[in-house]
Formats: sequence, C-alpha cells, structure tokens
Amino acid sequence: MKKNRLLISPSILSADFSRLADEIQEVEKAGCDMIHVDVMDGHFVPNLTIGPPVVKAIRKVTKIPLDVHLMIDEPIKYVEDFSKAGADIITFHVEATDKVAETIEAIKKAGKRAGLSVKPNTGTEAIEPYLPDLDLVLVMTVEPGFGGQSFMPGMMEKLKYLKTRFSKFLSVDGGINAETASTAIEAGANVLVAGTAIFAEKDRSRAIQILRGAG
Repeated sequence: MKKNRLLISPSILSADFSRLADEIQEVEKAGCDMIHVDVMDGHFVPNLTIGPPVVKAIRKVTKIPLDVHLMIDEPIKYVEDFSKAGADIITFHVEATDKVAETIEAIKKAGKRAGLSVKPNTGTEAIEPYLPDLDLVLVMTVEPGFGGQSFMPGMMEKLKYLKTRFSKFLSVDGGINAETASTAIEAGANVLVAGTAIFAEKDRSRAIQILRGAG
C-alpha cells in the first residue's frame, strides 16, 4: 500500500453477510485497496458484530490487507487473537483503554501495523503523543457502532491538523460518499472507509472509481 495514493477500504459492516466471501471478492476485483473489518463488543459501542473466527474466514478468501477496527474495551487482550486470525492492521480506540502505548507495542510485536482511532468528541491531543509509533490514524466522522450515519463535517479540522503532523495512513470513516469523500480528501485523508457507498451499489467497480475520483 502506497501512502501517496488514495486508498479505498470497503467496510464489511454494510455487506451482505449471507454471501460475505462473494461480497469481499467482488470489491477486491472492483479495485479496492484493503478491507475494513468492524469489530464491536456491545460494551464500548452498543452494537455487537464479529470476532476472530470471521476474520480468519475472510483471510482465506482475499489476499489484500485487512484493517481490523476494534471498537472494543481492553483491546490489548485481543491483539494476539486477531493477529493470528489474519489482520494486517489492527486499529483500536484511544478512548477504550488506559494502556494505549502497551497496546501499540503488542500490535507491533505481533508483526502487524498499528492504528489508533478517535471518536467525534475526542480531541487530537489524545492521540498526539502516540503518532510517531503509529502506522494509521482513523478519524471517525460519526459515532462508532452503526453504519449508515450522517457525516460530521466538523471533524475535518481534525484531519487538517493531523495532516501537518502525521505522514502515514490518515483514514476517515463514517458517512463517506462521493460528496463527502471530496471534503475528506481535501482535508488530508488518504484512506477512505466506505460501506453503503460501495456495498449498496450493484456496480462496485464504478462506486470505487467514483470515490477514487473524488480527489
């Protein structure tokens, strides 16, 4: 994955889980760059989704990178499980633990790339001390936990600020479509996480091309 190229990361939260393998292979063939896997525990966020067994199953049907987004409490406890399941990037929330540095270290020790995410009400100062050790920063433009929410344009100030301090993967997640993608790219994002904008479209290749052309 090249940092200077806009990367498209379809979120499987919006996929048809009854045919998940097909859905993933379709978006891979359509030209996406990675797969975004939302993991929720029903505690850190009110929804409940998948665990390491599903990540392991996904790993079997695609070779492109898996960005596993842990929306869970005490993420350090699950780093090993998701690493063994096939995650390439493990992204967790700064709000979910008081062991941020230790969790980053555990991810790196497992041979994976480390990502850190911030919810809309969390300022960038919460993650700034960890930027030198991160491979990816994920700015949430919705409250995490459910797909299909409306994009919060006020979060673009975070992207603009981080762009001046972080030169690796700067990702944005929540309400991304052709219109909001352009706004996010202009603010500094180089990774777009999109669910509905891709999986709700019959022509996934065109949907990805539209997002990629938003910049």
